[in-house]
Amino acid sequence: MKRIYFPEPFRIKSVEPLRMLTNKEREQKIAEAGYNVFRLAASDVYIDLLTDSGTGAMSSAQWAGVMLGDESYAGADCYYKVQEAAQRIFGLPYIQLVHQGRAAEKVLLPILLQGKKYAIANMHFDTTRAHVEIAGARAIDCVVPEALDTTSYYDFKGNMDCARLEEYIHKLGAENIGVVIMTITNNSAGGQPVSVANIRETAAIAHKHGIPFMIDAARYAENSYFVQQREEEFKGKSIAEIVKASFDCCDVFTMSAKKDAIVNMGGLIGCRDKAIFELIKQRTISFEGFITYGGMSGRDIEALARGLDEGIDENYLKYRIGQMQYLAARLEEGGIPFQTPVGGHAVFVDAKKLLPHIPYYEFPAQALAIELYREAGIRACDIGSYMLGNDPDTGKQLEAEFEFTRLAIPRRVYTQSHLDVIADALLNIKERAAEIKGFKIVEEPPILRHFTAKLMPL
Repeated sequence: MKRIYFPEPFRIKSVEPLRMLTNKEREQKIAEAGYNVFRLAASDVYIDLLTDSGTGAMSSAQWAGVMLGDESYAGADCYYKVQEAAQRIFGLPYIQLVHQGRAAEKVLLPILLQGKKYAIANMHFDTTRAHVEIAGARAIDCVVPEALDTTSYYDFKGNMDCARLEEYIHKLGAENIGVVIMTITNNSAGGQPVSVANIRETAAIAHKHGIPFMIDAARYAENSYFVQQREEEFKGKSIAEIVKASFDCCDVFTMSAKKDAIVNMGGLIGCRDKAIFELIKQRTISFEGFITYGGMSGRDIEALARGLDEGIDENYLKYRIGQMQYLAARLEEGGIPFQTPVGGHAVFVDAKKLLPHIPYYEFPAQALAIELYREAGIRACDIGSYMLGNDPDTGKQLEAEFEFTRLAIPRRVYTQSHLDVIADALLNIKERAAEIKGFKIVEEPPILRHFTAKLMPL
């Protein structure tokens, strides 16, 4: 892979000091955290790649907006600004504020899944899967087979396998399926993009069978950038035009605004059907607060209104994806396996290939994440069997399609030098990969265990 780097389309106005613990201190801290990176204190982390959600740096315009935030309980001015921006960008008439993406799922999915048994997605992410199960249904993943070969190039590894989707619908019965979900980009498959053609085809299949089609829009802007670069129909089109073409297909969407809207807190639900929107509003009042603030402060809403447009700026997106390409090029040069081509928000290191001696039930991706912290104070996370958890019906450990250690890069936060530290740390780990051991769980909750479980080295 040719090394590519797109310089930052901004200059730095404020800095936050970091500290780096010694190896001995890091060993102590990760042991005290029960070998769960979520349980580490952020002050004990040097480079934090746990997530790109809510960890970005806001712009001067967003910070200026914070001072203009209207904190009125009902009808705040910033609410109407978000409505205008979201309706203009996504094209759906009804927009509901919530405090983050999982809140959107909590509000919407029980409405769609009431009396239903299944939700089908290109791949559910952790909170989506959890809310499907909490609603009493089961989550089925249906990603294209090309995604499973992490070493091969394919433009749109995040796509839905539409032939298999049709098979599932016929096998399970359309009347038993509450929603078909398209996650863009496809996080669990390695931050991989989805083509507009595939979005259209998937929506057509869902609508043919009378099933609502939903977009999980967490990283819709990054997805649109890949479409612009790779899909012939959209070469030369603006990001805004591609977003509109994508969302023209959906009946509803959920969005964590903490990703592509570059805010620290916020989420949205979009809807076309007025009757469904009335149900959304009722549940929002119960769980999030009044409909015009949706569990958010006015200052956060003001920042979100501005961030929606900043997130689809093409110069920003070129830099954003360029960071992933630079880090991926360094890893490829060093023989570190990862999901190819690199995605939009993270590099997904293939721990199954790097640590082939560790079986899925000893969590190789988690083992690699822990080793990264030990090596250089870098916090990454498992996107594999540890995160997937146990079968909700049998209680047995599930085997994930992938064993990824995700290096999620916060937006507008780290420099090229930080990326070099990450690459060098992984190269050092590769030299002793055969010595790394797996882990077992000694304490876990029944749902979303990876956030709070405790582990022990084997």
